[in-house]
Amino acid sequence: MSYERIKIWSILLRLYHWSFAGSIVVLVVTGLYINTPWTNSLIENHNGFPMATMRYIHFLAGFIFTAAVIMRLFLLFFGNKFERASDFAPVTARNIKSIPAQIMTYLYLRKSDEQHLGHNVLAGTSYLLTFFFALGQLISGFYLLYPESANWQWWGLTFFGPQQQARNIHHLLMWYFIFFAVIHIYLVIWNDIKGKDGLISSIFTGEKFKKI
Repeated sequence: MSYERIKIWSILLRLYHWSFAGSIVVLVVTGLYINTPWTNSLIENHNGFPMATMRYIHFLAGFIFTAAVIMRLFLLFFGNKFERASDFAPVTARNIKSIPAQIMTYLYLRKSDEQHLGHNVLAGTSYLLTFFFALGQLISGFYLLYPESANWQWWGLTFFGPQQQARNIHHLLMWYFIFFAVIHIYLVIWNDIKGKDGLISSIFTGEKFKKI
C-alpha cells in the first residue's frame, strides 16, 4: 500500500497547539496551588513569596493561553481548509452523516472506511466546545485579575455574577481541561494506531499520510 505525504497543519496551528497545551499544564499546577497552597505559609516573607510567585506564573501562562485562543479563533475562519471550522463542525451534510459511523468506530462496532485528513467531526466538535470553555476561562480569569477594570467587571458580572461565583466557575472549568487532556491524549494515540496516517507526528511536522 502506498501513501502520499500531505501538508495538513500550518505552523500557526502547531504553535497554537503547543502554546495552548503548555499553558494549560502551567495554569493547572499554579491554579491548584493558588486554590490550596501546599507550602507552609510561614515561609512567606522569609525565604520567598511562593503565593506571589505562583500567581505571577499563573498570570503569565494566562496571557500565553489568551494568545493561543486568539490564534485558534483566527484559524477557525482564515486557516487552511483543514483548520477552518467548516471542515469539522457538525454543520454540513457530510459531517452530520459521518457522526454515527465515527461513534461506532470508537465503540469497536465497525472498521473505519473513511480517511479524513483533518479533524473528524467528533474530535472537531469537542475542540469547538473546548474553545468556548477557553473563552469562559479567559473572561472569568481577567474578571478576577482586574477588579478595578469597569470593562472586565461588566463582562464578568454579565456572564458569571459576583467574583466568588466566578472564581468557583473558573475552578470547575479547570477540571474540564484536565479531563479533556487525558481523553485527548488517549484518543490521539488510539487514532494514530488505528489510522496509520501519522496523526501524532503531524502536530510536529504538519504533515499526514494519505492512502493512494
